Amino acid sequence: MTDPSAPSPAASGPTSKSRREQIHEVASRLFSERGYHGASMRDLAAELGMQGGSLYAHISGKEALLIEIVEQAARQFEAALLDLGTDPRPADERLREAMARHLTVVAGNLESATVFFHEWKHLSPDAYARVTAWRDTTEAFYRGLVAQGMREGVFRADLDVKMTANLILSAVNWAYTWYRPGGRLSPREVADRYAGLLLDGLRPPPKEATP
Repeated sequence: MTDPSAPSPAASGPTSKSRREQIHEVASRLFSERGYHGASMRDLAAELGMQGGSLYAHISGKEALLIEIVEQAARQFEAALLDLGTDPRPADERLREAMARHLTVVAGNLESATVFFHEWKHLSPDAYARVTAWRDTTEAFYRGLVAQGMREGVFRADLDVKMTANLILSAVNWAYTWYRPGGRLSPREVADRYAGLLLDGLRPPPKEATP
């Protein structure tokens, strides 16, 4: 008898996704479409063509799956952003690059990004605390860019650092609600336009020429 948990012949090549990756991918789609509470493990097994018992051979339960999806998304953002903390470029250039990387992660992983930004509130207390700590770290990263830009003189000296960082994060995080692949603008082009609009408001006014 064929093991229902085994990958199908069409997905058994060397470049195919592992069963674990398939589970994550389908769970991300179901959680993003139906919400965490609206998608059951039975739904997930049916989408994967598996029996329920076979699914539990790969994952201990629905919450464990949610935790893995959310933490994997957090690691993707960390990998994309945090090395910019030591980048030698001026703060305005680093902010433009950070927004481009941030949006690229969101646009390339729309379903898991939806789960990360919308369904994380269903996590158990320990996992919730870990995600909250990650969000604090990311906010601190953007606050640091804004503060450095103010010190460098490339941003206005009267900015509210926390509010400015939250505005930037709102622009890039909420792209999961409207961005769709195949549109006329790539993620980097969207980020460049966002950054252009924001930087126009962040930069100090030009100094008047001395007569």
